[in-house]
Amino acid sequence: MKTDADIKRDVEAELRFRPDIDERDIAVKVNGSVVTLTGFTRTFLDKQRAEEAVKHVSGVAGVANDIEVRRGDGEAT
Repeated sequence: MKTDADIKRDVEAELRFRPDIDERDIAVKVNGSVVTLTGFTRTFLDKQRAEEAVKHVSGVAGVANDIEVRRGDGEAT
C-alpha cells in the first residue's frame, strides 16, 4: 500500500509529465490517500485536466480540486 508521501510524489510526477498541464502554480497535499490540489490555472479546462490526471494515479482515493482559475490579468473567475 502506498504512503501519502508516495502518492504525493507520483501525483507531482504525473502533473509534470503531462504537456497539457502547467503544474508550476499547482500545489499538492495528500491526507489519507485523498489528494488536495491548490494554486491556480489560467483556464477552467486546465483545472479539469489537472484533476483528471490525478485521478489516474495509483493509490489516489479521491481528489479535492481547490484550484482557482485566474484570467491572464490575474483576476479570479
